[in-house]
Amino acid sequence: MVDLSVRIGKLQLRNPTMLASGILGDKASLLERAYRAGAGAVVTKSFTREPREGYATPIIVGVPCGFINAVGLANPGKDGLKSVLEKIRGKFPVIVSIAGATVEEFVELAVIAEDYGADGLELNMSCPHAERRGLEIGSDPSIVGKIVEDVKQSVKIPIFVKLGLSDNIFESCKQAEEAGADALVLINTIRAMKIDIWIRKPVLSHKYGGLSGQAIHPIAVFTVYRAYEIVDIPVIGVGGVTNWEDAVEFLLAGASAVQIGSSLALKGYNIFSEIVNGIRHYLEKIGFSSVRDIIGLAHEE
Repeated sequence: MVDLSVRIGKLQLRNPTMLASGILGDKASLLERAYRAGAGAVVTKSFTREPREGYATPIIVGVPCGFINAVGLANPGKDGLKSVLEKIRGKFPVIVSIAGATVEEFVELAVIAEDYGADGLELNMSCPHAERRGLEIGSDPSIVGKIVEDVKQSVKIPIFVKLGLSDNIFESCKQAEEAGADALVLINTIRAMKIDIWIRKPVLSHKYGGLSGQAIHPIAVFTVYRAYEIVDIPVIGVGGVTNWEDAVEFLLAGASAVQIGSSLALKGYNIFSEIVNGIRHYLEKIGFSSVRDIIGLAHEE
């Protein structure tokens, strides 16, 4: 019998798949459905202190290699978080994603999420299209360290730090670890744009957004591979996971778990069981009894 369970910080997951933030995350029923479909844990969409309407439509466009979105961190705010968590707290691992513009906002949201029953926190320091809330924060290692340190002192639940692609991403990884982060989540979407050649204007109302899907998978795999070499805390891989092979690639690169997002739009909830069963069969075929045995295996000489 193959053991698919993994441990990330204090969280024990039945398998290494997670629903990525921002996909279905402000409805309790949808989060529960993802878990029932096979996910090992779920991550909510990013919550901010105040409600955000986000950007005007169009906010997403399909491209040959994935999707570009600029939602604008639309969410019901801290008060809406309570109604989500009270329906599912204690049923399965729920990680709450939070996004702040200041250290104080991150701390306030972290404390609220813990009080409402979150099992873990994902600090969103990587949104590529929300000004002053995201990539600007995560690309400054000193700010990353300060936020993680203050949040860590304020809550007892595990803290995962989600970083996006920047020149300083690996310095930020180290700062997050040194400040007390329990895991890293790598990577978020990458800034991109689609222009309609007939109206000669950007398709998205915000002009640019974040590219997700298969196009960013090799970049995400490299980032996870490199981070695994420089930190000792678990790494969670996210970006372009469309099948079990993509998930296994992340695991071999050093990820302890993988998050699934854009492929839900293509395959629906069955993507979780498809990937879990694929990982199980792969391990059986190559003769491993635990998924933990292949984490980082691509680093061995």
